[in-house]
Amino acid sequence: MDRRHFLKAVGVAIPLPLLRSLSFAGQAPGKEPGKPVKRFVSVSNNYGIYAKAFFPDQAGKDYVLPSTLQPMERHRKEFTVFSNLDHGLSGGHACVPSLLSGLNPNMADNFPEGNISVDQKMAEFLGATTRFPSMTLGVKEKNQTSYTRSGVQVPSIGLIQMYRGLFLEDSPRARREEVLRLKRNRSILDVVMGKAREVNGRLGKQDQRKFEEYLDSVRSLERKIVQQETWLDRPKPGAPFKEPRQTNNIEADLKTIMELIALALKTDSSRVINLACGIGNGDFAVKGGYHGYSHHNEKEEKVKVLKLIDAHKFEAIAHLIDLLKSTPDPLNEGGSLFDHTMILHGCGMATGTHSTRNLPLALAGGGFRLGEHLVLPAGKGKRILASNLLLSILQNFGLEIDRFANSSGTLRGLEIG
Repeated sequence: MDRRHFLKAVGVAIPLPLLRSLSFAGQAPGKEPGKPVKRFVSVSNNYGIYAKAFFPDQAGKDYVLPSTLQPMERHRKEFTVFSNLDHGLSGGHACVPSLLSGLNPNMADNFPEGNISVDQKMAEFLGATTRFPSMTLGVKEKNQTSYTRSGVQVPSIGLIQMYRGLFLEDSPRARREEVLRLKRNRSILDVVMGKAREVNGRLGKQDQRKFEEYLDSVRSLERKIVQQETWLDRPKPGAPFKEPRQTNNIEADLKTIMELIALALKTDSSRVINLACGIGNGDFAVKGGYHGYSHHNEKEEKVKVLKLIDAHKFEAIAHLIDLLKSTPDPLNEGGSLFDHTMILHGCGMATGTHSTRNLPLALAGGGFRLGEHLVLPAGKGKRILASNLLLSILQNFGLEIDRFANSSGTLRGLEIG
């Protein structure tokens, strides 16, 4: 019996943990017959990029790589750069959280799923298939782009926390405390749901609909508890190297976290990873932080540093692609991890000057026909929202949906390969 068909047959519209009685012989956990296992990685920063060194001058496949993208030269046939895509928002730094949701948090009440981000939408879809339905990471930067459907911002962790989560087993005491915490949370939710049933019967129809949204958030917490319990007694994969040290060098830290991301995908610890990266004082042998250089006012010295920062981020992405290309896919027949992984670069605010138009978006990986500079319409009334790209990514990941945030459809010109 097909798992997806079974869920629809009983009228359940939420992702559930894998049911062993419905699995198929030889089928990888979370894999449906005839469909490959997909992964998604997002890489961003909170201050945009230097646009003049990112967007190519030519459209199509034969464009000249600008300096920021030159580290991707060896992978140019497997990534596409987009021009004239954005979320149609304004507000400078307030738009940073919109990268993966298409919405500012204050717009959430106007949409049935709130401002849920792509990574959390995928995490809901996967349920307890992996130990971590998603991982929200930050290297010298707070990750602001991951949101649940109830509007809660998912906190980010650093590379050491990531390493420990992936490979180090909890102590017996910590495991006992976790079991007690989950039981306590279950008890609290039982009380809440009991009281909710009493209240719901006394509400009018309009209030009942609103109250149902609240109950959805409670049910979401229940599902997360079930997911966590599923993995309590399952051993973690062995650590491939010693615990890394947090350094004062963003180049070393970014390289390390890219290697951990590749390992998380290889061990199927997670299939959805969202990374925000920044810089600290002293990185690249310069003084000051990212914010100061992003507000460059076209001053030569600041622009020079900003271009260096932007290019190094793509050096790290190119390194991740190298790692994924060299790793056989353990869950799909033939090919590498890269063949079934989408890697999105972007920023919710396009530039440090607070512009939110023409976001610096680039997509690499398997599942699409890539390898060009795709220039979308720029005229008034003709612009396409970046939510169309997000919808295309979600469909490629396996979600059977026809709308996400304020999308009008999938992105034309981004054909599925």
